[in-house]
Amino acid sequence: MRSIWAGAISFGLVVIPVKLYAATEQRDITFRQVHRKDGARIQFRRVCTLDGEEVPYSDVAKGYELPTGDMVVLTDEDLADLPLVTAHRIEVLHFAPSTQVEPIYAAKSYYTEPEPAGVRAYVLFRDALENSGKVAVAKVALRQREALAALRVREGVITLETLLWPDEVRKPDFAFLDEDIEVRSQELKMAASLIDTMTEDFDPDQYHDTYREALEAVVRAKVEGNDIVRPAGLEAPEPKGQPADLTEILRASVAAVKSGRTQTSSEEAEEAEEAAKPAKPRSRRKASA
Repeated sequence: MRSIWAGAISFGLVVIPVKLYAATEQRDITFRQVHRKDGARIQFRRVCTLDGEEVPYSDVAKGYELPTGDMVVLTDEDLADLPLVTAHRIEVLHFAPSTQVEPIYAAKSYYTEPEPAGVRAYVLFRDALENSGKVAVAKVALRQREALAALRVREGVITLETLLWPDEVRKPDFAFLDEDIEVRSQELKMAASLIDTMTEDFDPDQYHDTYREALEAVVRAKVEGNDIVRPAGLEAPEPKGQPADLTEILRASVAAVKSGRTQTSSEEAEEAEEAAKPAKPRSRRKASA
């Protein structure tokens, strides 16, 4: 894993240097938008609506549109002057019962790893936090945006969970909440009994993404059936070693099918070349007297 942030956890006078790593990843097939007729990729360009000209990325700025349609343009200098004290610090504000930090506030999870100089302090904080049964409520700035966060312990690692701000969580406003709906006690008991019957430990390993697997099978079948399109002007890539993921595997398979070649490893090629050479006559040694 690659760290995405380096700084320190600070609470009171304690400072623990750490690195931050993304704890989760989306395992999905990535698609490109293409022209249905010839399979060529669709390009998106940054075009100015005023003069119709393409704008280089270096000339793109952030703009805040006012209700009147006027635009407030913000430069990098404007943003650099904003106070962001948590840019390199996970600042613990206080501790709270874990049940009070509701799952709806969760945004993204990260693992923290201590720097060598902070391992002892890290382990001390980790053990104290885990024994307390509480979470540390903190603030941290990631990618130029300050976020509320919660520190918990998972499998011996302090995890940082960024949280939504209170005004980012919508209030439920549904008509049935104002209705006086009667639930009979017998019905409630039967529902509770059903829940008890269906209760078991949560084991995430027993679940898998059946839709993604089915989608992978569809793509694989098209590759194996040579139901693929090579856009005009696109050259076949050179055969490579074993790709890292399904997307790369499929891409390499498409290249192999279209070029009419099978990928042969360098070792197999060398063996074939050796087999094609004429055999050398064996030399006979005379037995010594």
